[in-house]
Amino acid sequence: MEWGYLQENPATHVRVSAQFAQRERTALNPEQIRLLTNALPEPCKSMVLIAVLTGLRRGELFALRWGAIDFERKLIVVRESVYEGQFGTPKTRSSVRKIAMGEVLQTIFLAQREMNASASALVFASQKGTALRPENILKRIIHPACEKLGLPKVGWHNLRHTSATLLHEHEPLRVAQAILGHSDLQTTLGYTHVLPGWQREAMNRLERGILFPNVPKLESEPEKPSSVIP
Repeated sequence: MEWGYLQENPATHVRVSAQFAQRERTALNPEQIRLLTNALPEPCKSMVLIAVLTGLRRGELFALRWGAIDFERKLIVVRESVYEGQFGTPKTRSSVRKIAMGEVLQTIFLAQREMNASASALVFASQKGTALRPENILKRIIHPACEKLGLPKVGWHNLRHTSATLLHEHEPLRVAQAILGHSDLQTTLGYTHVLPGWQREAMNRLERGILFPNVPKLESEPEKPSSVIP
């Protein structure tokens, strides 16, 4: 059309069928995270906590080696991923990254470390030292726990969405992007969700700020949900 070869645009008559709605990803709130992790045995409890606190992809989580955990500088160096037992580089160039460890995260790793663990040993491994199968852990341990507690049956990617959501609640989007290893901000934004209760509390704050700016907050008014996991 732009070059003048066609008098009429054939795309004008194309009918596009309605797209199927994508399945909405589930993100847990802090209370649900605490309920779930308190019901899980070790080392599964630590796996879930690390996934939520770091936003690691499942392949990155189960490819973590002790040599990638820098306790002195409190850093996790993400440089490897595993799928179906095959190790390789992470998903994209931006996926190769360093994630800072807080005190809780460092304590979790220290509790899992054995005194004679070599740098090449996996943090979470089978009795033979090989990579675990993430789907087996979900089916045998995490999903039954979710069902018993009345929680959504979350997967490893849901935990990544949870991490992004809770990060974005308090931190700039750029910070969440760096931790998650996304190449652009739009991808990170697509990982964030509005958890139940946040919208109502936001509207209450908006109404109070516009209509009643000088009215003190009621003691009975609920606080904004905290993303801190004790």
